[in-house]
Amino acid sequence: MYSISKTVSFEEAVKVVKSGNRIHIHSVACAPQGLIQALCARGRAGELKDVKIQHLHTEGSAPYSGKDYEGVFYLESFFVGHNVRQDTQEGWADYIPVHLSETQKLIRTGLTPVDVAMIQVCPPDKHGYVSMGTSVDATLAAVQNAKIVIGVINPNVPRAWGDAIIKLSDIDIVCEDNTPLIESKNVELTEQDIKIGKNCASLIEDGATLQMGIGAIPNAVLSQLSNHKNLGVHTEMFADGVLPLYYKGIVNNLNKKYDKGKIVSTFLMGSKEVYDFIDDNPAVAMMDVSYTNDPCIIARQPKVTAINSALSVDITGQVNADSIGTKFYSGCGGQLDFIRGAAASEGGKPIIALPSITNKGISKIAPVLLSGSGVVTTRFDIHYVVTENGIAHLYGKTMQERAKELIKIAHPSCQAELDKAAFERYGSHFHFVSK
Repeated sequence: MYSISKTVSFEEAVKVVKSGNRIHIHSVACAPQGLIQALCARGRAGELKDVKIQHLHTEGSAPYSGKDYEGVFYLESFFVGHNVRQDTQEGWADYIPVHLSETQKLIRTGLTPVDVAMIQVCPPDKHGYVSMGTSVDATLAAVQNAKIVIGVINPNVPRAWGDAIIKLSDIDIVCEDNTPLIESKNVELTEQDIKIGKNCASLIEDGATLQMGIGAIPNAVLSQLSNHKNLGVHTEMFADGVLPLYYKGIVNNLNKKYDKGKIVSTFLMGSKEVYDFIDDNPAVAMMDVSYTNDPCIIARQPKVTAINSALSVDITGQVNADSIGTKFYSGCGGQLDFIRGAAASEGGKPIIALPSITNKGISKIAPVLLSGSGVVTTRFDIHYVVTENGIAHLYGKTMQERAKELIKIAHPSCQAELDKAAFERYGSHFHFVSK
């Protein structure tokens, strides 16, 4: 085993951070909580000011984003996760709108230069290599371009292959930890989720290459694929729902033209089972986000079926997925990367899947998007929209045809109102009889 010459405490490691620095924090489950807490302790002690913090979504505590650290830390996230959402909406933290594929570009081109990268890695092998485990995304770019890299060696970080592998010598300051990675729990599927899953699954062909995320709808879709054959996975993230299909041989990645036999992803979030699955597994390639989310690379795979969610869709096909009115809720993520990649794939299908109505009874298919809401997928890029009530195929359809398609899959209690709005928009030529 490769020996580690020297390790320091979290408190000692973060002393390299200076006022005015920009820090990149490792993403999702690999966010190094020990370093985060030690950094915040320096902030509370009045030792730092005007420190910018940059990351994608992280799990766990993110105290630096709040008002208690005003003037000390300022978060510029690439995605608004649940742990920083309220602070971002209140203006204590901020958000950089950017396609997931281009997050690394901001770092590599120096538009958001990194002074200190804080990462978490597995123990080194006999050759002196470590792995970034569950998250490569834009963090690899930060490691390659930061002035100083602080690495936490944690045996709970899986030794993932692909671009996740870096040299221990790439890390300037080494700490140690044995804290288990944060896990996400599967949510129980509702009848509505299952119906959406069945409708999406009906669009997935044998031999398709899949992209989908985490949560109820992706899990519902995956649960309906037990009779499919020769599926592949090229995605920005995956979770536990893929594993049963892999163990049954349904996901075998043998129909892919590139990375044949491999699941390709840039980060993941799930249970310990999925972390153990990628550990030292050559059938999983954790890659730089510039590779996984490049629409041109995505398009090379056959029958790319990209399933993404949304907050709302208007009757022209505009998709809002990042904000509720003027309040940012998440981010564009890789939605448009995969929508466009799937559209260019031979036999590809870009799909937006969402419930037809909220728990408060508000239609997610709307006459117009809520004022201030952002358009992530444009009406020019939309192909399929799926709810529990059916499938709307919008590509190549006129505006009035789109409205009719979308009203058909809206919640029955909302169809009359949508019909009226479309009639007022398009005039007497438009007529849809609601169920």
